Amino acid sequence: MSQAGLFGAEPLVIVDDEHGRFAYEPALVGPERAAAWFAALLADTPWEAQRRSMYGREVDVPRLVQHYALDEPGLPPVLGEAAREVIAHTGVRFTSVGLNLYRDGRDSVAPHNDHLEELTEGEPIALLSLGATRRMALREREPPKRAFDIDMEPGSLLTMSYATQFHYDHGIPKTRSAVGPRISLAFRVRPGGKAGGRRYISKRSAP
Repeated sequence: MSQAGLFGAEPLVIVDDEHGRFAYEPALVGPERAAAWFAALLADTPWEAQRRSMYGREVDVPRLVQHYALDEPGLPPVLGEAAREVIAHTGVRFTSVGLNLYRDGRDSVAPHNDHLEELTEGEPIALLSLGATRRMALREREPPKRAFDIDMEPGSLLTMSYATQFHYDHGIPKTRSAVGPRISLAFRVRPGGKAGGRRYISKRSAP
């Protein structure tokens, strides 16, 4: 079921039941501020291109990534500013942020749930979107297998409760449409405050 175009200015609770809670807010950050954050992160982040093992061979991860603990020295100022905004808005003391750069429509992330061992039990995940609008797919694993497609606009925030990681997959599908770069900031509460991030067999700095 597509939710594109159904969102107004107010936060929308997409689902809130025993399988978890998703809430989308289309304009947490104003357009000028969101554009400034995007430009700074795109230019200044030491993006990493990673590889992973799949079906017996190494393949490129189809996006660029970076991770930070929010209390680490040298945290880029724009990430500190964004974290303060998200923490103040949600009331959750997030400890880490994972950055994903989708350079164009060929970059994506397959449907997945977060690794539970890298999350503090009971704490939500907050996804702040900057840059181009990209569609996020939410898919329930068990009947009634509900499906929600959300157009993540620049400056928007999607919060996912801890329970959703047991019952839903989320991902950013590839698109053939012409689309510019997008940066996703994924705020999490990590055990011990570590930066976290999925581990791949090798990684290198992006050009």
